[in-house]
Amino acid sequence: MLKILVTNDDGVNADGLWTLVGKLKEVGDVTVVAPDREQSGVGTSISFHHPIRLTKIHEKIHGIDTYSVEGTPADSVIMAVKVVMPDGIDLLVSGINQGPNCGYDVFLSGTVGAALQGFFYSIPSIAVSMNAFTGPRFATGAKVAREVVKYIINKGITGKMLLNLNVPDLPLDEIAGVDVTKLGEKIYSAGIETGNDGRHDYYWILHRGTDMADVSGTDLWALKRNRVSITPLRFNRREYSTEFVHELAATVAGRLVKSK
Repeated sequence: MLKILVTNDDGVNADGLWTLVGKLKEVGDVTVVAPDREQSGVGTSISFHHPIRLTKIHEKIHGIDTYSVEGTPADSVIMAVKVVMPDGIDLLVSGINQGPNCGYDVFLSGTVGAALQGFFYSIPSIAVSMNAFTGPRFATGAKVAREVVKYIINKGITGKMLLNLNVPDLPLDEIAGVDVTKLGEKIYSAGIETGNDGRHDYYWILHRGTDMADVSGTDLWALKRNRVSITPLRFNRREYSTEFVHELAATVAGRLVKSK
């Protein structure tokens, strides 16, 4: 059976992770290796300057080996590859993230950072995020992810592949379609809040939100139109073909229609 590593950046107890595991265990042998706490925004960070603690913990779903890592999402993937699953990982799925990871956010995202680490180890890797920061419909994202994984299994995909999925926060029957997209553009505006703890001044970096360019064919464009965005993140054209990704999107769209 396919060996699937599931990780995230929201922490090993996050609802999105376990909703995803519940669906993926239907199609493969799932192992969870994830940070022991929220690690949003750490990108591809690796802990070079202190030791990593790995702890096997009680699973939330029976039969799912679960490990907590005192480190980043990328650390979690490295520990899975080198310690927990040394005999090999067939597929990595990172998520489900609470909030979208689209546009330039992918360079900051711990969710995408974990998938990128899998890509570095030649593991087909998928990052999955919901387009909502509060009360996401993780069940919708998990069903979309399962259909993507089923397609990859059926195609027998191995080696380097990195896909970034963003799913509208809607019931499955309200999703308008599935698009293959490119990264959209965002204009960032950070703020600084200052304070004093009684002895020293401190500074808190605040996310002031973004302006999003509504450009056809981008992940942002798709989400605004209630469509799933599948963005292939590639470093050269030899890794996997554009035709494969378009066929994947069309197949998943058809399966979602049948399941409505």
